[in-house]
Amino acid sequence: MRNVLPILTIILMILAVWYAAAIMLNAPWAHDKAKRAGVELSQLDLVADTWSQQKPKLPVPHQVAAEIWDTTGAMVLKGRGFSKRSLIYHSWVTFSATILGFALGTALGIALAVGIVFNRTMDLSVMPWVIASQTVPIIAIAPMIIVVLNAVGISGLLPKAMISMYLSFFPVVVGMVKGLRSPDAMQLDQMRTWNASPAQTFWRLRLPSSMPYLFASLKVGIAASLVGAIVGELPTGAVAGLGARLLAGSYYGQTVQIWSALLTAAALAALMVGVIALVQRVTLKRMGLV
Repeated sequence: MRNVLPILTIILMILAVWYAAAIMLNAPWAHDKAKRAGVELSQLDLVADTWSQQKPKLPVPHQVAAEIWDTTGAMVLKGRGFSKRSLIYHSWVTFSATILGFALGTALGIALAVGIVFNRTMDLSVMPWVIASQTVPIIAIAPMIIVVLNAVGISGLLPKAMISMYLSFFPVVVGMVKGLRSPDAMQLDQMRTWNASPAQTFWRLRLPSSMPYLFASLKVGIAASLVGAIVGELPTGAVAGLGARLLAGSYYGQTVQIWSALLTAAALAALMVGVIALVQRVTLKRMGLV
């Protein structure tokens, strides 16, 4: 209960600020409607109007919750959970690109980290380029990736996964480099005393020591991968995926749809990070690191 109460307090504060902000942002449209109708709005009427507009500047939480329910739970009850109007379907499309990009980014990140740690040339040449790669805005490079891949006949899931990989490999590289270098001089001297080969030192000392760093970077990487998948859907004019829902909502001014897609993406990211945290707990416990 002690852990739940602070969380509930923060949630209630966020909801209160959200509802108050909705009144302020949506009030001009409510006053404009009342002026054209020649009526005076009371405070209660103003609040009711700002919390029930069809295309508000800022939808209120219950409008977003209703939209999410209509496009998830209600769809499931009707047997249409994977129809093209369902957020479950769009979440699955984005999730597929996210997981593929995350897997590719993790493999690339670990491979680069091993090379950087064990090869001085790669450390001096590759690491600066890895850091520099993240200075390019993903919204600028995403269309280039998609155009180039489409030119060679690659479309669909893979271009979005490549954009996800571009964002997710960086935290894995940084985390793994830090983790592989975490053993101190005394531990490395002990391995040399035992006449351990470089491969044995890697598998018995460096890799186990890097696990906490790896899982921490994977949590960041999976969230970045989701952002990459959503961004990858924007310049293609995609009709499926959370990015497509955001794009369609922006075209038609459907702010409730935009916010429902945003919160669904946030929930999806939290779920994936939670799964990695669970795997981390089990793995580190079996390795005796917790």
